[in-house]
Amino acid sequence: MRVVAVIPCRDEAQYISDLVFQSNALVGMSVVADDNSTDKTIEEAEKSGAYIARNFGKKGAGANTKIGITEALLLGCDIVVTFDGDGQHNPTDIPKLLKPIADGEADVVVGTRFATESGNIIPRYRKFGIKVITWLYNVWRKDKLSDVQCCFRAFSRRVLEEINITESGFSFSVETIIKARGLGFRIVEVPVSVLYHKQFSQNSSLNPIVHGLAVALGTVKWRLKVELLDKIKR
Repeated sequence: MRVVAVIPCRDEAQYISDLVFQSNALVGMSVVADDNSTDKTIEEAEKSGAYIARNFGKKGAGANTKIGITEALLLGCDIVVTFDGDGQHNPTDIPKLLKPIADGEADVVVGTRFATESGNIIPRYRKFGIKVITWLYNVWRKDKLSDVQCCFRAFSRRVLEEINITESGFSFSVETIIKARGLGFRIVEVPVSVLYHKQFSQNSSLNPIVHGLAVALGTVKWRLKVELLDKIKR
């Protein structure tokens, strides 16, 4: 079973080399999807043995992830693992995300930062936003998740061939799993670790309020489209 890791990033030269080394040691192949970095991200990634998928023009997290996934599919993968290039995710968690798919128990595996065994310390403002967006994803559903914003995930090839990512920004994170759920794919969670850097700018360049509102609205939009409008059309 061929696994390819997709690492979307922008200006992450300080982290990308270690991430690629660790990822390649576990899965053998990594694609760094670069969103028009201005530092040495691409140079460091290439030195570490990554394939490079370049996204010119700062098109956003969703568009960047889509470019990386497209490259992974062209490389003939059976499973794609995605995780951020900012050093917040630990590649040693990759086997935990692969196992449910390899064992035939799931089609999509989402990392959760809220499992009791993870021991993660999450800033309050982030926790609040994640909880609100997760509630919007879960409400009126029995198949609930605890963390729909974590981008440390694994997808079977079949899922990615049927799902088209259209969101250019971070709303792609909910778009993908809402579409997967709507198509009847099995989604499970596994605990993952996360590291929030002390310097705010290292965690995100986006205003957390603007970012949170955009993803919340995206969650409502995709639930209405997939769970209501698409069913009416059928």
